[in-house]
Amino acid sequence: MAPRIPAELFETRPEIQNLTPEQEALKRQIYEKMRPSRRKFIDRIGYEHWDPFQEPNHPLDMRVDAGMRTTQQLMTAFLQSLGNEEISEIYRKGALDCAMGLITKDEKYRGVFDFCLWYYESLQKPKTQLSHYTPPSK
Repeated sequence: MAPRIPAELFETRPEIQNLTPEQEALKRQIYEKMRPSRRKFIDRIGYEHWDPFQEPNHPLDMRVDAGMRTTQQLMTAFLQSLGNEEISEIYRKGALDCAMGLITKDEKYRGVFDFCLWYYESLQKPKTQLSHYTPPSK
């Protein structure tokens, strides 16, 4: 089986904040003044998970992977590892999409990554160990 990426790298559920009593009172006051439609959204994600004081997201060029590398650093290292091999623009775009997807923790690219690891490992096994697909008989 392919090695799994730790789930915390892809965690999307915010943690419950440790607020001071003043911040908690302000949070409640903000919630009470909201329109019902906006409250409905907050109720869906959970009042305890809602953070009215959250900082804005970092710009994309400031986001980093688990190894603290930006997308640009990943792409530079990857392209240098290819040496003088001629690559197409489509190939380069595919690699950039994967790098961006992994850094932004997009589930689609996690699936792509896990599949590629599994596939690589399956190719390393002797052919006798591989299970081949046989179509069902009609």
